[in-house]
Amino acid sequence: ICQCRSDGVIVLQRGPDELFSSVSSGPYIMSTTANGNDSKKFKGDIRGPGVLSRVIHIRKLPNDITEAEVISLGLPFGDVTNLLMLKTKNQAFLEMNSEDVAQNMVGYYSTVTPIIRHHPVYVQFSNHKELKTDNSPNQERAQAALRALSSSHADLAVMAPTAVLRVVVENLVYPVTLDALCQIFSKYGTVLRIIVFTKNSQFQALLQYSEGASAQAAKVSLDGQNIYNGCCTLRISFSKLTSLNVKYNNEKSRDFTRPDLPSGDSQPPMEHTAMATAFSVYGDVMRVKILFNKKENALVQMSDSTQAQLAMSHLNGQRLHGKPLRITLSKHTNVQLPREGHEDQGLTKDYSNSPLHRFKKPGSKNYSNIFPPSATLHLSNIPPSVVEDDLKMLFSSSGSMVKAFKFFQKDHKMALIQMGSVEDAIESLIEFHNHDLGENHHLRVSFSKSSI
Repeated sequence: ICQCRSDGVIVLQRGPDELFSSVSSGPYIMSTTANGNDSKKFKGDIRGPGVLSRVIHIRKLPNDITEAEVISLGLPFGDVTNLLMLKTKNQAFLEMNSEDVAQNMVGYYSTVTPIIRHHPVYVQFSNHKELKTDNSPNQERAQAALRALSSSHADLAVMAPTAVLRVVVENLVYPVTLDALCQIFSKYGTVLRIIVFTKNSQFQALLQYSEGASAQAAKVSLDGQNIYNGCCTLRISFSKLTSLNVKYNNEKSRDFTRPDLPSGDSQPPMEHTAMATAFSVYGDVMRVKILFNKKENALVQMSDSTQAQLAMSHLNGQRLHGKPLRITLSKHTNVQLPREGHEDQGLTKDYSNSPLHRFKKPGSKNYSNIFPPSATLHLSNIPPSVVEDDLKMLFSSSGSMVKAFKFFQKDHKMALIQMGSVEDAIESLIEFHNHDLGENHHLRVSFSKSSI
């Protein structure tokens, strides 16, 4: 709940975060002995998802599937020790060298459906503990393919010093997300883990493949390439790390082999920057403090009580990330900074010297441009090289819908952009106010009284 006092201090609270939901389904498992002679006897059997085996059952394979394609599904996770092909049933069995390796494989493919020549295929544990194959021509061909691919797999892994890549994104004109990186890098192998972060004012990522050969291929193919036309350039090098340790699955880190990991609190229910940006439309934010025991609450200190009242009257009840803001007066007269030498886990931020203050100059024209939140945003400080499509792509990159856009007829440094909802507009203002558009131009975003 957000609280505001006559002394200019605001207390903010959002409703509790929604719990993450998980979906699991009982896999379809073969119920009879897995060997080359009795494939006609196989019948379906619903088994619980907790049944572990180093034998993997693969279904819905294309009619012209090859042994090499099936084997390559398992190789990124470890050694494949046996293979049974049932081409007439569009199915196959892979035997991995351990249950742990098999578990990683099933866990990964439960979140990322493998595609073979535009066909989604389905992977689950078998109820067989090992495979027994005969000497039929079909099985001899499968064993030959297994020996050949396993040998080349070992050779390729030696080429790369590690399976972990360090990725730096230069010229970051548009936001780059963890999911976008996963989509790009998954073309070169199985991505197991990703961590994204900002270091030295640069967006960076650490990305771990299941094998060094995939990391080598991605580095050779993607280093120096642009994610978007003319910007967001990838600079890729091998990391000194051999593995990544991921504790949470969220927008900052992901372990695709561990879908059971919690979301953690890498993005607290309240964020300093988000609060400072949202309230800065109605005044200059001096300090923000997220409460230690109630991280869905925050104190926001404005420059004066008038600005605090403006922020409270315009933002109280508005929705942010799906939850309503509640704003009331605080009993505190100001937000105390932690004493020197005493850390508060970064819960308190001081913005008193921020260059982004809109109302620092007496009589600023910004005082006459204060409006309630609306779905239409006013954009200014747009450089000449930025066109309509650039801005529409930027504002849609966060997942929001852009309904309309219009440059000012006499001044192309300003524009109006209409989002899908007021909530989308609030989140877009937080995301893109002060966004670097190049040419020493930082985008200015505020709510508009006009519509398109």
